[in-house]
Amino acid sequence: MRSRWGLPGMVVIVAFVALTVGACHKKVPPVARPVQPPPPTTFASPTKPPAPPEPISEPVVVPPAPIAEDRVSTASLDEINKNSPLKPVFFNYDTAEISSEGQKILDGNAEVLKKNSPWIVTIEGHCDERGTAEYNLALGERRAVSARTYLVSLGILADRIRTVSYGKEFPFDPGHSEAAWGKNRRDHFVVTQK
Repeated sequence: MRSRWGLPGMVVIVAFVALTVGACHKKVPPVARPVQPPPPTTFASPTKPPAPPEPISEPVVVPPAPIAEDRVSTASLDEINKNSPLKPVFFNYDTAEISSEGQKILDGNAEVLKKNSPWIVTIEGHCDERGTAEYNLALGERRAVSARTYLVSLGILADRIRTVSYGKEFPFDPGHSEAAWGKNRRDHFVVTQK
């Protein structure tokens, strides 16, 4: 059977089909997608250390008048701390060891805490002005922890007592004598929750 287009027509059709098939199978190089640049690295500027806490008003070492037991339970925290039944403990130079006098004071403080069982207190460790700030912060912490350990040994629950060190930052007496320094080497007790 003969084709109606003849040999030249067949050649044209075969060439057309070959070109069409060749064009379809041509490899197209992949298109590269644009790469997003990495996010800019921001360098955090060094933050300023927190400002030292505001000085607190120190209560008078000896309250002017004893607080009645029933009045303590209804007093606000400010009133309790202003005329605090918790006495400060004083330390010798460069030590966190509690003296026999300090133990007597802590015995009395333990009795007050036992009578006021909901109270939570913070023991603030203080030092005199001699020595570096870092050394005095560490010494103040050791002093506060010593008092806390002693109170726990007397039966006060450890979770009722917190500690903080102020080092030499908040002197009770701003003088520069042994008498002033002796007042500044102390643990101060603050009722923080009742």
